[in-house]
Amino acid sequence: VQLQASGGGLVQAGGSLRLSCAASGLTFSMLAMGWFRQAPGKEREIVAAISRSGGTTYYADSVNDRNTISRDNAKNTVYLQMNSLKPEDTAVYYCAATVTMGLGWVRTHRHEYPYWGQGTQVTVSS
Repeated sequence: VQLQASGGGLVQAGGSLRLSCAASGLTFSMLAMGWFRQAPGKEREIVAAISRSGGTTYYADSVNDRNTISRDNAKNTVYLQMNSLKPEDTAVYYCAATVTMGLGWVRTHRHEYPYWGQGTQVTVSS
């Protein structure tokens, strides 16, 4: 599975960004997807996750009411809409994929994801 993340950039606090992650190499509808982030000196952490069907989502408490994860199985792409961005959201954002049996299953731990994209930098200025 190859994952290509895009959409990062520099934005002022309070602004918005939409990250995209295009997948190839495996039937996209077989994959549960996740977005993670890693700030300098910190561990990689889950931001959001979505099931194969898109019917189940998960958000970290730190972004719960500001981010929306979605997917378009016809376009083999998962999105992360980030609103009301804060300087503490500054990090490299990674998309990740894993095969799951259940249509509604989400995975929230990084060790559950064998496939990773290259990361896209998000910088939020104050």
